Formats: sequence, structure tokens, C-alpha cells
Amino acid sequence: QHEKGKPMKTLTTMLSATALAVPLLAGTPAFANDAGTIRHLMMAQFDTSESRLTVEPVTVHRNIAVAGWAQGDVGGRALLRRLGSEWRLVLCSGDTLKEAKLLQQFGLNAEEAERLVNAVVDAETKLDPALVAKFSTFDGIVMINKGGHHPPVGGYGHDGKNKS
Repeated sequence: QHEKGKPMKTLTTMLSATALAVPLLAGTPAFANDAGTIRHLMMAQFDTSESRLTVEPVTVHRNIAVAGWAQGDVGGRALLRRLGSEWRLVLCSGDTLKEAKLLQQFGLNAEEAERLVNAVVDAETKLDPALVAKFSTFDGIVMINKGGHHPPVGGYGHDGKNKS
């Protein structure tokens, strides 16, 4: 939650080091509104009135989800995992999250991973191509810790400010 008077960190700011160095179709959801829950989680953490976040599409298969996101001129894809009834951010990346091999590392078998990749691609074809292009601007893979932050990358901390 965000405290009054304290600005929330934007996803762009939190992931700027990686971004500068250079995101509900499949399966049967166990919970009624996984996509809405995932959108709410990401919006609560990263959306600000100064830097609006969009989260779409959200594609879910069992306990794994891929969400496209954009904020300003940058974007990417987020991998989320459901633990019990709670969704958590696992990592942010770009086009890598359209590779079945990566998804298999998070518990999906080859067929499930391929199905999720196809569902992500299909969902993205329904969006504005300019928005989808932003998902590819995220370079690399950044793991997200339990607190929703990534570890320092290239001298940058989770708030995107250079620590050197």
C-alpha cells in the first residue's frame, strides 16, 4: 500500500536500469477473476497519476500468468505465479516471455508452455500494434523479490537511482 504524501515507485523507475540497457485465455482458472487480480496487483504497486500504467493482456494458465505492461515509452511482460490464493510477480522481461523454454522453468510442461505462449501471442494480436511493440523494449530478465522489487542492477537499486 501507498502511504499519503509518499510517491509510489513506478515500474519504469524501478526497472529503468534494465530498460535503458537496451508484459485470461489459456487453461481453466482456479479463481474467478485472476486477470483482474493481477491487474490490481500491478496497478497498486506501479501506477501513478504522473506515469500511468497499462496492464494488458493478462494470460493465465493454471498458476502461471504472463501480463503485458506499458508505462510511458517503455513496456515489457511480467511473469506471475499464484501461491495459494495470492498472485506474486516473479520476473519482468520482454520477448523472452514468449519462449516456451523459459515458461517450462516455472513448472509448465512443454505442451502447457507452448499453449501459454500461443495464448499470449493471440491475445496480443488483438491490441494496438504500438502497445505490443513496447513489450519488446524490455531487454533481459529481471527477477522480482517477495517485496515486489528487483535487486540492484548495474549500480541501480530498486528505486532506479544510481547508488554509485
